[in-house]
Amino acid sequence: MHVIGRDPDASGPVCTLGTYRARDGSTGAPVGLDVNRPHAAVVVGKRGSGKSHTLGVVAEGLARAEGVSPVVVDPMGVFSGLAADPVGGTVHHAPRIRADALPPSAWPDLLGLDSTGPVGSLVWRVAAEADSLDEMQSAVADADATAATRRAATNHLALADSWGVFDPEGLAVSDLCGPSPDVLDLSAMDERPASAVVRVVARGLYEARVADSVDYLPWLLVDEAHAFVDGVAEPALRTILTRGRAPGVGLVLATQRPSALPDVAVSQADLRIAHRLTAGPDVSAMAAADPTYLDSNLESRLPRELGCALVVDDTTESVHDVRIRERDTPDGGSTPTAVPSHGATPAAVPSRDASETME
Repeated sequence: MHVIGRDPDASGPVCTLGTYRARDGSTGAPVGLDVNRPHAAVVVGKRGSGKSHTLGVVAEGLARAEGVSPVVVDPMGVFSGLAADPVGGTVHHAPRIRADALPPSAWPDLLGLDSTGPVGSLVWRVAAEADSLDEMQSAVADADATAATRRAATNHLALADSWGVFDPEGLAVSDLCGPSPDVLDLSAMDERPASAVVRVVARGLYEARVADSVDYLPWLLVDEAHAFVDGVAEPALRTILTRGRAPGVGLVLATQRPSALPDVAVSQADLRIAHRLTAGPDVSAMAAADPTYLDSNLESRLPRELGCALVVDDTTESVHDVRIRERDTPDGGSTPTAVPSHGATPAAVPSRDASETME
């Protein structure tokens, strides 16, 4: 098996990715992905091309690998299948976080406030002094500020409270760093509270490895990543992207809109897995990082067939045409049809309890 992302003389755990795709479309030798050390990767492809499927394949491979811990950010609610055998992961529906796990500087941005204005400054100040959202609200009521400023800050914090995402007994990131995958189902959340969860988790995983307080090497897999790279979660994701290798944090950003990713996401990624792309800006965003070792332009090499991908590996400076393997767990990202083919029956969609909290 050829292992993408690994020097030929290296060893360690491998994620089975699929098989080589020959020029005539036939199936070739098996292909694996190195998971012995952290990587920064992007998985891109137009809607329905297999992007989320590939992310699930990587999550399954990480779950079976020794010494690594996959955490999947699931904004669409399509990765609950990772809880099934043989993987046996845990799905956390609408996970809650501690208010003080979010940096004080992030609170004005989260609430759409100018951090240099009176309301934003007040929110920043009380966030730096309080341990919970209730304490923040009490501190605003007693703050040395004008009545209008206190009233505006109170209203914004009431909005944050209405999201139901902040809880003193919320997520402990150390609980995520086990051998089986943890899926954070954010599908019941609006964009801002979901971004707050991603910021806290990404920051927590990085800091846990810097402090050497967890044994497993965490990998953060983010579906629909374009929704998180231009807001509250962006600083924490950028930190892992640019500095995660040293402490041992892997990152995989999956998106159907690579043009919406910051330039650093594509340029810093040492693995780029590209499914079919047709939108000009998205093709251009990937082509901007064309390596010198690519013997033709990336656009001409992009696959047209569902489930196939072009993998650019900066570690070995090589490019691979790969057919991604089938999932071993239910694929919630597959597209349902009105009339099942080949006599099949539609798969039941598992119900989700959006009120469940992470213990």
